[in-house]
Amino acid sequence: MDMCRRACYRSGEFAINGAQMTQGLTYAQAGVDIDAGNELVERIKPASKSTQRSGSMSGLGGFGAMFDPKAAGYDDPILVGATDGVGTKLRLAIDTGDVSTVGIDLVAMCVNDLICQGAEPLFFLDYFATGKLHVDQATKVIEGIAEGCRLSGCALIGGETAEMPGMYAKDDFDLAGFAVGAMERGTHLPQAVALGDVLIGLPSSGVHSNGFSLVRRIVADQGLTWDSPAPFGTGTLGAALLTPTALYVKACLAALKTGGVHAMAHITGGGLTENLPRVLPDDLGATIDLQRIPALPIMAWLAQAGGISEAEMLKTFNCGIGMILAVEPAQVTAVTAALSAQGMSPVRLGEVIPGQGVSYMGQLPF
Repeated sequence: MDMCRRACYRSGEFAINGAQMTQGLTYAQAGVDIDAGNELVERIKPASKSTQRSGSMSGLGGFGAMFDPKAAGYDDPILVGATDGVGTKLRLAIDTGDVSTVGIDLVAMCVNDLICQGAEPLFFLDYFATGKLHVDQATKVIEGIAEGCRLSGCALIGGETAEMPGMYAKDDFDLAGFAVGAMERGTHLPQAVALGDVLIGLPSSGVHSNGFSLVRRIVADQGLTWDSPAPFGTGTLGAALLTPTALYVKACLAALKTGGVHAMAHITGGGLTENLPRVLPDDLGATIDLQRIPALPIMAWLAQAGGISEAEMLKTFNCGIGMILAVEPAQVTAVTAALSAQGMSPVRLGEVIPGQGVSYMGQLPF
């Protein structure tokens, strides 16, 4: 992690050519603690090192970070970039004091997008901005980022820590992530999506990182706090909602090796209604059997507590499905086996049909 590391004098007096000089204001007095930033860099080096993979070339601390796609096994690579944040889920993490998993969310929101292009995530960079740098807090966040990278097989090769007094209130901070992946030329997705392709869904781990402005409104309207018992399960409401976004990279890479995957859609903001059409040709749509979606208690509670219509649920939340693959019918068995071998529980949701957009059969299972 690189940051501004210009040396700054301490308060007091110093001598130039034997003459005593009175020192003026310091950067630290203005609210920027460079020493704390340097301490953070040292503390996160082991986390970053633990994510190294083939192609990694440099450690932290430089002005830039290098990566060698050829050493990663690519002959004629096309690079793919993705950037994202975790939205107002950060508000929940900050308010509860549990910032240990939002780094996983940050990585997931980026690398799950990359894989939809057919790209293997290679490396990741983060941007951590705060009004006052608390080294323990930042370390936990970045260790979470490193964990997300390890689970996705990509290297955390750099980033930026920005301490900006006056820009953020109290202990607030913001995160952004940047991921770069690669694929061999000609293997990009979506490709060859056809009438009759089978839609296979991968279950989500919960709300993931979208729709939290609505979640927070529902919690407030219900008179609950993050420390309240979860109305839909065990533990606190805050802990349940902080369940990190599922990482689909390794499972989807395994599925791609079967040769039967024509497209993949990451179900994020916009839900099923908006995201699935993004990977379909203009003259094709999709039909989904809602009753095949796994029933998540948290989704049932949100719908009931907020009085949210089914249509609104489908375009706001993932509703229980975090990734959808469009698969050639003859390869469904092979793709399903590949996904299952990676610990996923694939669900056959529907198929590609003539027309546009998404049509639904049945009702959500909550």
